[in-house]
Amino acid sequence: MDTNDTKGFKNKLSKRIISTPGPAAKNTFFYVQETGCLKSDEPAMTHRQDLDSYLIIAVISGKGELTIGGETFSLSKGECFFIDCKQSHFYKGDPDDPWEVMWVHFNGATSRQYYEYFLSQSKNTFRPPSFDRVVSAITEIIRINETKNQSSEILSSKLIVDLLTIALTVSSGEQQFDSALKQKLAGVHSFIDDHFSEDLSLEKLSSQFYISKFYLTREYKKIYGMTIFQHIITSRINYGKKLLRFSDKSIEEIAHLCGFNDQSYFARQFKKAENLTCFSYRKMWRD
Repeated sequence: MDTNDTKGFKNKLSKRIISTPGPAAKNTFFYVQETGCLKSDEPAMTHRQDLDSYLIIAVISGKGELTIGGETFSLSKGECFFIDCKQSHFYKGDPDDPWEVMWVHFNGATSRQYYEYFLSQSKNTFRPPSFDRVVSAITEIIRINETKNQSSEILSSKLIVDLLTIALTVSSGEQQFDSALKQKLAGVHSFIDDHFSEDLSLEKLSSQFYISKFYLTREYKKIYGMTIFQHIITSRINYGKKLLRFSDKSIEEIAHLCGFNDQSYFARQFKKAENLTCFSYRKMWRD
């Protein structure tokens, strides 16, 4: 977090640690570029773009706002944001109630893929129910990078994965849906788990759970990160894998038991999911 106003770092509670990754970390791990915490009596601000870095900030107290992608988000205690710093962005503390924040700039490994998946599920801001875990992870990242040793980069990478996992498992859908809708969609999800081998259709599920096909399709994907069709196919493939490994049934029998009426369609879906034929998969797990 490169603030244009660095006065806040005179505060003894503020800290900034800049890190340079070794070759192994840069090629293999997630690595820390900068981490720290800021507590200021004045509203620190940043306006930047074209920085090859990803940033997670957690708001410990106070208020502030983030502007990115043409949208402005207000943030307060217990909220976080995750951004790609190549995008033009601006964030600042509230002038009347300046925020206290902790942050980590990072890169490496599959940062881009994590970020793209995060944005497919949510906006740039999120409010984790386990905010203390975010604070603990960044606190530990700060400590590790203050007193570096041969394990620091590996441990830092693990903690960045922890932060990304928290961000990716708090979808905007979970934050905005009321409990009644979540309960209904959970019922659909569970029904598919129990009846995937049957002739399931969107029309049937829509009718059974009294929800429009359009609404069911849209909201289900927001919460579960996959379409209903994808869940049905995945459940069938998982069962097929179990039968291939632990039974001597033919591919035709297995296809039928999984809910596929066409053996060749099952074979195509299986290869698409596993990049292996059914026979190759069975041989690999049995030999």
